[in-house]
Amino acid sequence: MSVALEPVGITNLPNQRYKIVSNEGATLNIMLAGESGLGKTTFINTLFQTQLKAHITDSQRFQKPTAKTVQIDIIRAELEEKTFVLNLNIIDTPGFGDNINNRNTWQTIVDFIDEQHQSSLKQETQPNRANKHDLRVHAVLYFIRPTGHTLKPLDIEAMKKIGSRANLIPVIAKADTLTPAEMLEFKKKIRDIIEYQDIRIYSPPIEIDDQAASEHAKQLIESMPFAIIGSEDNVINASGEKVLGRNYPWGVVEVENDLHCDFRKLRSLLLRTNMLDLILSTQELHYETFRTLKMSSTKEKKKSVDGSDDDVAALVDDDDDADKIDERIVNNPKYIEEEKKIKRYFAEQLKAEDERFKQWRSNIQTEKNRLNQDLGNLQKELKQLEEQVKSLKEKKGYK
Repeated sequence: MSVALEPVGITNLPNQRYKIVSNEGATLNIMLAGESGLGKTTFINTLFQTQLKAHITDSQRFQKPTAKTVQIDIIRAELEEKTFVLNLNIIDTPGFGDNINNRNTWQTIVDFIDEQHQSSLKQETQPNRANKHDLRVHAVLYFIRPTGHTLKPLDIEAMKKIGSRANLIPVIAKADTLTPAEMLEFKKKIRDIIEYQDIRIYSPPIEIDDQAASEHAKQLIESMPFAIIGSEDNVINASGEKVLGRNYPWGVVEVENDLHCDFRKLRSLLLRTNMLDLILSTQELHYETFRTLKMSSTKEKKKSVDGSDDDVAALVDDDDDADKIDERIVNNPKYIEEEKKIKRYFAEQLKAEDERFKQWRSNIQTEKNRLNQDLGNLQKELKQLEEQVKSLKEKKGYK
């Protein structure tokens, strides 16, 4: 008679891992990029069903001077759902695309992404790595203005630079400003540009062994770029239900209606089905690519100095600041522009000083000529006086 053997118990490992993740929680870093007025604040508040960022009123927006450079604004929040805690970091980029001359405005965004990779690399080489501060960007939501025509050159260049460093997710803002037919045509144009320009965007993985997950991933891919509508107000739809949406004279636009926009699909991609993949792809793809390039360049520097490639990791900290300064000066167009402005300023100052010196020299020469003329006149007068004295002596009989 055979005795049933008790299972070894290795199948409990996923349960243990689940407990660890549940206790530790997770960190999600989302960057918002795009022009002002595209509803980024409304969208992020709608996405997490809470007011993470206060709105700027029209009067505040118009009174505030336009920023000359792109700024980085980080909003930190701790969200809890069914005892699971999510440490959320929303990285906003106010000032992007708001100026008349938007040349190289993407550089601040690219620098921030690279700096976070560099910070993680530096923290890995420290003796104590218990309290690592991780702000590596897991997803960049790039908001596109719903013109219905094409992408701007700024959008193309910025998406190229960002897509090579982070998970880029293009988003068409304010989808209710276009008809369904116009939106489909606009999406097709954007997809064609993305393919032609070889812009790298995030694509959710397709799981072959899970038919339902595979179909869902295909739907997400087909929906890109996501057309979204944001609203923090509840309205009554045609069925008498209270939903998130916007009221118009011609009807109600529902945020969570797939026939109206792709909000639910984007939320699923970010939070429900692909959050882990966004985090892992940032670590395993983008960060590892940065790390490999950085370590290789450091290794080459070490070889060029003493012919050795030992202890490369120790050089990361030593060369970190110098490399950052060199890269900013050599490669950063913002600093190049600043350098040109400084050179122009000094050239103008030098020209002004030169003009002032020429004028001073001219004044001196004029004064010299005047004094010489006065001296000549005095000499003439003296000579005349001497002749008059001589003439008077002769008349008086003085010798």
